[in-house]
Amino acid sequence: MSASRVPILMYHAVAHAPSRATYGLSVSPHAFARQMRLLADRGFHPLTAEELATAWRSGSGLPRKPVLITFDDGYEGVHRHALPTLAEHRFRSTLFASTGWLRGPHDTGGALDLMLSWGQVKELADSGMEIGGHSHTHPELDQLPDDQLWFEVLKCREVLATELGRAPVSFAYPYGYSSRRVRRIVRAAGFGISLAVGNGLAARPQGPYALERVTVRRSTGIAEFERLVEGRGVGRIFARDRTLTKGYALYRRTRQVVRKATETRV
Repeated sequence: MSASRVPILMYHAVAHAPSRATYGLSVSPHAFARQMRLLADRGFHPLTAEELATAWRSGSGLPRKPVLITFDDGYEGVHRHALPTLAEHRFRSTLFASTGWLRGPHDTGGALDLMLSWGQVKELADSGMEIGGHSHTHPELDQLPDDQLWFEVLKCREVLATELGRAPVSFAYPYGYSSRRVRRIVRAAGFGISLAVGNGLAARPQGPYALERVTVRRSTGIAEFERLVEGRGVGRIFARDRTLTKGYALYRRTRQVVRKATETRV
């Protein structure tokens, strides 16, 4: 794998028995522990999203075999199951929290499974895990009008800053969807780096607001996981995903055009 290409692993729920809605994008605690052991045995150096952004902006360079371990949404299993394993290896990681899904005073409902409490989020932050933004209520940001888009991004940032005493630096787009308009607003809101999906390795030419990640799911075996982090055959692994994504992207663009035309008539 080229030193200029970095695997950014995208996790969601880590649970023995996740909900039906999160099952496909979940991993079992055993599988997660085995994957982290492989990273340790292969000499990978986990970074946070903020550390990656700083290194690439300053030109200070990256450690040998860098990798990012990221978690989306804020499922309770990140604290219950992932944190002990990460602590065992002294691994850095990043959680992208949907603030309106977390249990506590900002909960708007709509979460797909048991979520973290704010006490648990603070414990994750105290352990060294970076806490980034993932919108407030987890919508498809590129389908929103400007006022709602600004609300989702700024509310998320405001809640994290209030609860944790530090404004977040990183952001991840819900569902991986963004656009030039979304990226511009995320940047203007004060975020210094943002991650998409793409199912490819991250590289500086992608820009700091469209870095690609690779999806780790329930069906990801240890041999496939090794190929992902080593950057071997990533395109083949996700060939079906990319075909489906292209078709859905056309549908979503059409839906957006119809929405804008409707708003104009109104």
